[in-house]
Amino acid sequence: MTTLAMDRGAVVAGSVALDGPRGPKPRRISIARIGIYAFLVMSAIYFTIPLWVMIVTSLKTMPEIRQGNLFAWPSELTFEPWIQAWSEACTGRDCEGVRPGFWNSVKITVPSVIISIVIAAINGYALSYWRFRGSEIFFGLLLFGAFVPYQVVIYPLIIAFREMGIFATLPGIIIIHTIFGMPILTLLFRNFFGALPAELFKAARVDGAGFWQIFVMIMLPMSVPITIVAVIIQVTGIWNDFLFGVVFAGRENMPMTVQLNNIVITTTGIREYNVHMAATILTAAVPLAVYFISGKWFVRGIAAGAVKG
Repeated sequence: MTTLAMDRGAVVAGSVALDGPRGPKPRRISIARIGIYAFLVMSAIYFTIPLWVMIVTSLKTMPEIRQGNLFAWPSELTFEPWIQAWSEACTGRDCEGVRPGFWNSVKITVPSVIISIVIAAINGYALSYWRFRGSEIFFGLLLFGAFVPYQVVIYPLIIAFREMGIFATLPGIIIIHTIFGMPILTLLFRNFFGALPAELFKAARVDGAGFWQIFVMIMLPMSVPITIVAVIIQVTGIWNDFLFGVVFAGRENMPMTVQLNNIVITTTGIREYNVHMAATILTAAVPLAVYFISGKWFVRGIAAGAVKG
């Protein structure tokens, strides 16, 4: 294959990267602009207050929590609740904190995200440029799976996985997340590839490139924004999952959300709200980090064709 298709891909990628709002920013202050800023500030405060309460509560001692002052900064700063939440809090009969659940969530999330995104990217590419007879019906059935409530198919999946011998195992929960992430991810990649200039594909075909050459050398380098979108969706969805984790993971592979639930509902002794808040923040730390680090890529991927038909 010559470099014609690659050169065109570089030109298109550069145009996409440079395409954006141009001209000077408006400097005039109007009532509408003031109203927008006021709304944004109030929204930020509204959504930040619960996080603030969680943070300050996790840094207080239990005697100070009983005194009230929900929003006040702790007078006696302590990180002992964080240590207990990570490695000492009881999740039923075991008192190892959320640490085992964290590593279980990592073992579940990483392969599930990689496998589901690779398969969805291939599906989206094939359904965009290598359409076969009945491809639209196949795509419609695939999308139908995205709108079926998970609770409806849990029992049949339990029976099927039991017969295959993978129920309550790590491969079983990975397969579950891969299957249920496939419809929406395929839609994202199909719409993204469909929004690219068809001349790229045609030029590569003229140069003699085949299915995998075009996919690896042209489509994948251009699909970084939508891949980031897919990673964010899958990481947050799988990491925050509770239902599939408690049903399909098994006792040895319970994810962090299940461990958090067990800490909160354990009724031995007193309710240690500072430990509960610390465990909740630890559980939510990975999705928050993903959003903060990859937020601009998420917006860029959406704008580059993630929701275009």
